[in-house]
Amino acid sequence: MNCRHCSAPLTRNFVDLGTAPPSNAYLNAADLGAGEMHLPLRVRVCDGCWLVQTEDFAAAATLFGADYAYFSATSASWLAHARRLVADMVARFNLGAGSVVVEVAANDGYLLQYVAARGIPCYGIEPAAGTAAVARGLGLEILGAFFNHALGRKLAAEGRTADLIVANNVLAHVPDINDFAKGFAALLKPGGVAIFEFPHLLQLIEHAQFDTIYHEHFSYLSLAVVTRIFALAGLTVFDAAELPTHGGSLRVFAALAGSARQVTSAPARIIAAERAAGLCDGAVYDAFQARAEAVKNGFLGTLLSMRANGLGVAAYGAAAKGNTLLNFAGVRGDLIEFVVDRSPGKVGRYMPGSRIPIVAEDVLRQRRPDRIVILPWNIAGEIARQLEYTRDWGARFMTAVPEIREF
Repeated sequence: MNCRHCSAPLTRNFVDLGTAPPSNAYLNAADLGAGEMHLPLRVRVCDGCWLVQTEDFAAAATLFGADYAYFSATSASWLAHARRLVADMVARFNLGAGSVVVEVAANDGYLLQYVAARGIPCYGIEPAAGTAAVARGLGLEILGAFFNHALGRKLAAEGRTADLIVANNVLAHVPDINDFAKGFAALLKPGGVAIFEFPHLLQLIEHAQFDTIYHEHFSYLSLAVVTRIFALAGLTVFDAAELPTHGGSLRVFAALAGSARQVTSAPARIIAAERAAGLCDGAVYDAFQARAEAVKNGFLGTLLSMRANGLGVAAYGAAAKGNTLLNFAGVRGDLIEFVVDRSPGKVGRYMPGSRIPIVAEDVLRQRRPDRIVILPWNIAGEIARQLEYTRDWGARFMTAVPEIREF
């Protein structure tokens, strides 16, 4: 395989997490009598441009089809994040009734609903039929398509250019990242701004967040690499911010190359921190496999010990990162009895690979497990507050990444 950005041959390994089904390929009861598609989950590093990327085994259309089960609006903290983002961008870029806001990967309308509520014209682009239908139910205009350069040019030709394009947690999800970035350059108005949020590779490495690796994430991004990709597409990074979301993310602001927007000191500062941490040096990547295996072994050993001591264990949050962890560790229903989730698209189904049943929260009250593993550790605080009542029967919470923690 060659690098999806610079086309150099990929010879350096980052991590091999074995084989697993796509992390959002949840099963129905009727599926349990059949086999599952397991794909290698291996990640490489390009020595030419330092883009970290999965090997290509699955097409995006397979991963983000009609059955795609990730709904953004199920997280109260994420909705609050989206509301703040809209308010901040409206104020910073003076958006109003004469502006156009576009969201790429609009999901279930979690963000655009706040744009529409302010009377600002907007539309979304979302290929997954299930989430797009929910967004349309909110009265939002959603185009059912994968965004790329061709679609950006087509929309621009139709006079649908944007003052602001928002792309939260999608830049890592596209196989042809060069073509994807060019689409933003095509769709922006001359003075427009594109905002991207994505998990920061620096945080993934520093905190051994291997469970954020799954087939749907084709790339794992540093600001240095994103700046290079955007430059090729005709975009300039003029600002950036570090965020706590998803275990540590970046918000990157880009404009058309040659824009008069003043470049802040933040991009250079963040890139300097990346270089200081070794993101442009092979050694930090070569050491990651052992760190991932240490977390896996500690998690599995803890679950086995709990079982030997007669403790009942459940999990909360049927998140993609949870599926990566469970499948890499080989955890099945004998060690974690069920997974609780609030998403109506997941309840009643089964986790891919591990086949652990996904249930509604009332089952937690009925079964009263001794330990609750919070799989989406990035919102562990929010979930622990939501489940505070489980303390009444002596339950304790646990997270596994970057290390075992009970609280």
